[in-house]
Parts: sequence; C-alpha cells; structure tokens
Amino acid sequence: MSDRHDPQKITWYFAAEKKTLTVVTISGLLYNVGLLAGPLFEGRLVGTLQNVLHGTETADRMALLALAYLLTIAAVQGVRYIKRLYVRRFANNINRRMKHILYADLVHRSRSELDREGSGAVLTKAISDVDACAEGMRKFTTEIFDTGVVLVCYVGLLLWYDVKIALLCLIFPPCSYLIAERMKVVVQRTNAAFRSSAERLNAATLDCAAGALTYRIFGCETQRNADYDRHLADYERRAVQANVWVSAMPPLYNALSMTGVLFILYLGSTRVQSGVWDIAAFTTFLSCFAKLSVKSSKAAKLFNAVQQAQVSWGRIKGFLHTPPEEKRLSAQPPCTVEVSGLSVPGVFAGADFRVQPGQIIGVTGPVACGKSMLGKAFLCENPYDGSIRLAGRELSEMSERERCASVGYLGHDTELLSDTVENNILLGGEGDVAALLRAVRLDGEVTPETRVGAGGMRLSGGQQQRLALARTLANPRPLLILDDPFSALDRKTEREVFDELRKRTKNSAILLISHRLYVFPELDGVLWMQNGTVRTATHDELMRTSPDYAELYSLQQGGQENA
Repeated sequence: MSDRHDPQKITWYFAAEKKTLTVVTISGLLYNVGLLAGPLFEGRLVGTLQNVLHGTETADRMALLALAYLLTIAAVQGVRYIKRLYVRRFANNINRRMKHILYADLVHRSRSELDREGSGAVLTKAISDVDACAEGMRKFTTEIFDTGVVLVCYVGLLLWYDVKIALLCLIFPPCSYLIAERMKVVVQRTNAAFRSSAERLNAATLDCAAGALTYRIFGCETQRNADYDRHLADYERRAVQANVWVSAMPPLYNALSMTGVLFILYLGSTRVQSGVWDIAAFTTFLSCFAKLSVKSSKAAKLFNAVQQAQVSWGRIKGFLHTPPEEKRLSAQPPCTVEVSGLSVPGVFAGADFRVQPGQIIGVTGPVACGKSMLGKAFLCENPYDGSIRLAGRELSEMSERERCASVGYLGHDTELLSDTVENNILLGGEGDVAALLRAVRLDGEVTPETRVGAGGMRLSGGQQQRLALARTLANPRPLLILDDPFSALDRKTEREVFDELRKRTKNSAILLISHRLYVFPELDGVLWMQNGTVRTATHDELMRTSPDYAELYSLQQGGQENA
C-alpha cells in the first residue's frame, strides 16, 4: 500500500486535503509576503515624519502614506482570515477522518482486544489523542507559512540592508532551535506520562459512573472517592509537569532571539552616524529583526505542538487502518450446521453435533462448564480445534463479513445503544418494530420512540434482554447463538417468548445456551457439558442416562411448581 492510501502515514491525510491545502498555500504566501510591507512602511513613516518635522515634506504626504499603510494591513489581514478559515477546515477534516478510521477499526476488533486495551485508554485515544494529532497538524500547516515563509523573507530583507549586521544578529534565533532539540526528550516524556494519567482518570470516571449504585449499596463511596481523588491528583500533577516545559520554552526563545536587538542598536547607530543608513533604514532593519524574533518564538510553539502530536500519533497509529467498505449485509440462505471434534483447549473437547434449519439445540451443564465458550467459538474470537461447517464451508476460513452475515449472536452483554428502542432493534434497517415488540412481550412496556439510555440503563434487566432478542429477530441469520436469553424472565413470559422464537426462526439453526431447562423437553436436541466433555442427546435420553442432568431438571421443575 502506497503512502497516499495508507492512513498510518501522515502524508495520506495531507494528500486527502489537496484542495483545502491549495487555498491555504496561496493565501499563506500572500499573507506572509504582505507582512514584509510592515517593516518597510514603518521605516518609511519614520523617515517621512522626520522630513515633515524638518519642513522638507508636507503632512499630506504623511497622511497618504499612513492611509496606504492601513489599507495594506487591512488587505493582509483579510488574506490572513481566509488562510485561517481554511486551516481550521483542514484540521476539522483531519480530525473527522481520523476518528472515523479509528472508530471503524474499533468496531472490527474483538471483545478480548478491547478488554485488554481498557475503556479508559480507548476513550483517551479516540478523543484526546486524535484531537492532539489534528491540532499538531493544524499548527504545522499554519506555521509553515506564518513562520517558515516569513522567516525566509525577513532574513532576505535583513541581508539586503546589511550582510554583516544581519549575519551577526541571526546567530541567536538558531540557538533557540538547538535548545528546543535538547528539550525534545523531556517534552515527549512528560506528555506521554500526562496521556497515560488521562487514561487512568477516564477509566476511573467510567467505573464510578457504571458502579455508582453498587458503591452506595455497599457503603464504599468513601473508598471509591479516595481512589478517584488519587487518580485526579496524579492527572493534575502530570498536567503541571507537562505544561511547565511547554510554557517555559517560548519565553526562553524570545529572550535569546531578542538578544540581537542589542547589536542592532549599537551597530545600527554607527551606520546612521556614518551616513550609511538613514533613520528609515535603521527603523526598518530593527522592526524586521524584532518581528523575526517573534516569529522564532512561534516556531518554538510549533515545536512543542509537534512533539505532543508525535506522542499521541504513536498511541493511535496502531488503530488507523483503511476502513472496510461498509455495506448492508446480504441475506444468507438457510444452511445446515455441522460440528465435529470441536474443542476449546483447557475448557472442553469432543463436541459433535448437527443442526438443521428450524431446529433448536439446547446447551447446558453445571456452572463454569464452558457453555459460553462453546457459543463464542462460533464467533472465531478465540482459537478452537476441530471443525465448524456451515453449508459445507469451514467457519474459520470465511471472511469476517461472511461470518457476520451467517452467524447471529446474543450474549450476556446486550450492548444496547444510547438511542431509541426502534434504532436499537432495526440498526438502520427496516422492519415492523411494533410486531417485534409484541413478539418479545415489550409492547405494553415501551414504545419505538422510548430512549433506552447508555447501555440500556433506563430499562430493567428483563427488558434489556427482550429488546436485544427483538434485535436478533429483526436481523435473522442462518445460525443463531443465544446465550441465556431468558435468564431475567419469569416463567410465563419465557414460555410466550420461546413460542414466538420458534415461529419466527424457521429458517435458522439455533443454539440455545441456558441454565434454565424449562423448555428443554421441546428442543430438538441437548448438548450436556460436564467435566470437559460434551454429550449430544435428546432431553428424554439424558433424563434416563444422566443422573446429574435429571437432578438439575427436577430441581428446577420443583422450584417452579412451588413458586
């Protein structure tokens, strides 16, 4: 992949904004070349004022020159406005493009990868680090003209007036850059520590928000607040350390760069006394060097911004990949699922079964027997041994897109969006939301316009599960993995929802993972998992041949009847 098409290359983002950068380039050149008029006009104004005082020129001449100066400044500032407008547009486009690419990458990462990264780190990278990168690129683009071009012009003007004085005075600004290079490691180190602290603070904030009720119930608000205060204090300390170096360098650069003014005052005055310069030339030279020194300090700010951006770029670069083409998944035909020798190392081994369209196979067993791991094997997020074939094709050999179009999954985490019930069910597609709500017995509790809150916090556990099930029914797949979809439902609702599931999934093969065995006698088969083994049988066979299964079923039936 060429740099021009690789989002992990900085040049890719600049290439994508060629039109905007063209406007920035033209307006930037015009603006910074126009800045040269400042010292020239200032020198001429001082000279004209001197002539007016001596009576050799009229005040009208002075007024016309001042008017021309003001008009020139107005024109230059107008061009500056255009440049800044397009530079901001460039930065916004870069920010949006980076966040889009990073988001697309996060969407296609497995849950285990995201868990390893941590929610706080993901949040910091997706927002703060992207903002820092875009801001660094904005300042770089701006200062290329506001500093680079104008510095060349100012240096050229100084050399044109007097080579010796210019070379002597120009020793000092480069010294600023040498100091900046020496400070690079410190700036990067303190900024990296600050970003890491921000990650920990974001994670602590999310934990406090998610577990607020738990903390109150168990009376551990004080401990939690103390932990949060510790993260906050560390964040503030790291922020101060990072800003100390960033804020201290520009004044240092200014002071060092302006040292050349002393030489200009001395050497320039001797040139005036000897008649080599007039007062206008002296003023122009002094003004030009002062502006050059100010621009040098802005270059220092650019250096700091670039160093901070480099830290953030290193943190997010691994998440910037070319996003896959986003298209609506095409419907897949019904298919038979054949599993042979399926094993997850250290969890279970030897699962052999077959599921045809319209069949529901139950998966159950004692606590921690590996039921959920068996279901997740069909997502190919964790390595497995053996074979899983859909319509004769090995599941692990399918592309991610093909697997997503073939396998539907409803896990313990319902992963509801902070949006309306309708958008949570249809996910941008089409369908009869009212009918789906009736199917999962939610029609009397919510409406399609009901907002569920972040993670479904405005709904009960049972409502969240049924809403997630409605989403699964709205987006059917040839194979559906349902992990404990009825765990938060009462017996009557479970019965009604199961019947609707039967009716609406006649073209899907279903694995129903559950520790509740109420509907298991009606299933087409049962996978009994115990002690690392998987046995395939019917409910009746297991009741006869497996004392543990029979005991578990009988206990649940007894409990249900007594209830």
